[in-house]
Amino acid sequence: MIRPLRNDEVDPALAIINEAARAYQGVIPADCWCEPYMPEEELRAEIAAGIDFWAYEANGAILGVMGRQPLAEVTLIRHAYVSPAAQQQGIGAQLLGHLLSGVRAPVLVGTWAAAWWAIRFYEKHGFKLVTPAEKNRLLRRYWTISDRQVETSVVLGDERWFASLLAM
Repeated sequence: MIRPLRNDEVDPALAIINEAARAYQGVIPADCWCEPYMPEEELRAEIAAGIDFWAYEANGAILGVMGRQPLAEVTLIRHAYVSPAAQQQGIGAQLLGHLLSGVRAPVLVGTWAAAWWAIRFYEKHGFKLVTPAEKNRLLRRYWTISDRQVETSVVLGDERWFASLLAM
């Protein structure tokens, strides 16, 4: 079942995020890694900033979380994580499909450039990498991240994003 994450579920969501994010350790630049990967204050700040988090629940346990942040002209997919024990079972795809349903705005997602598995996941679901120049512009406009993270990240857009570029 996919449903909105409740306020009292921050701890289980953080456990999934931080456990799944271990895949980045040793892959992303060491100066971008911290322990825990996402502290509670950061998750609460993301929620306060308008990211709607959704949970994938099975047998009373949360197995995955993903955020959607609607902005004026785009929607961002943020913080997509599935418990390592539940990966490769379609949970991420179901969460992404659920969060994309009904969205009319172009959709963007950012991830680490070295996280080839994440890039491949989004490409499998119709997203394409934007140009490096466009990536820098988008990350600075829509995300609040360090210059170092901008430097070491990529942005992917859905077909609506690329269609909107043609319309300009």
